[in-house]
Amino acid sequence: MYPFIHIGRFSIGTFGILLWLAAVCACWVLYRNFRRWNIDADAIGIVAISTVSGVIGAKLWHVFESPQALMQDPAGVLLDRAGFAWFGGLIAGILALWWQARGAHLSRLGMLDLASPAAAVGYGVGRLGCLISGDGDYGIPTSLPWGMSFPNGLVPTTQRVHPTPIYELIAALFIAWILWRRSRPENPRAAGEVTGEYLFLTGIARFLVEFIRINPKIYWGLSNAQVASVGSVLAGVALILWARRSGRAVMLPPGVVAESVK
Repeated sequence: MYPFIHIGRFSIGTFGILLWLAAVCACWVLYRNFRRWNIDADAIGIVAISTVSGVIGAKLWHVFESPQALMQDPAGVLLDRAGFAWFGGLIAGILALWWQARGAHLSRLGMLDLASPAAAVGYGVGRLGCLISGDGDYGIPTSLPWGMSFPNGLVPTTQRVHPTPIYELIAALFIAWILWRRSRPENPRAAGEVTGEYLFLTGIARFLVEFIRINPKIYWGLSNAQVASVGSVLAGVALILWARRSGRAVMLPPGVVAESVK
């Protein structure tokens, strides 16, 4: 594993490089989605703001999960290159997309629907940063032939463990493929339905992978991420049901009353 690339006196974190690549991939998917829906919006700017917001949200969520560590060493905890929580990034990213919806002449739910496949791709590619840097997001020990060790990682281990970031990459790309096919312009869905499916599917994927992650179990034998995943699944189901009942068109700008989507 290569947590850092050293160039003379400078060190570049591989997690940061892969985060940049994740943003590029998400930007491309969002751009392609805008194109097929014939929407004139700045995919690069939208993804850039959402990515920065997501990183900040993920860091803050992780920090406030351990208030004692924050009180003991606030600067060290806040500036640590490791330690980001998926659910915090998800919430912050959603809020950033909501804020940018009006500028793209979309409803808030319309923006989220269009960004859902891009978010899934970006999340999956970003997990490769966790893999290459060995930041502790790997799984429990395994004897399977594809098990990996991270002796030089940010959180080193010489045991062969589950490469859970690879599992999450595969799951995320599969989710993105499902959402892409289910949100075609020739078969429009009610606003919020695709977002609900994203929350449901990504919540299920994260809940399952946590069983072989090294995260500590805190509530009822579940990790923090699993509790958050349950919330994501429930929110997704509620949003899907609400969207199907309301029948609002996905492409309408804010404030416009929609006809039912059949």
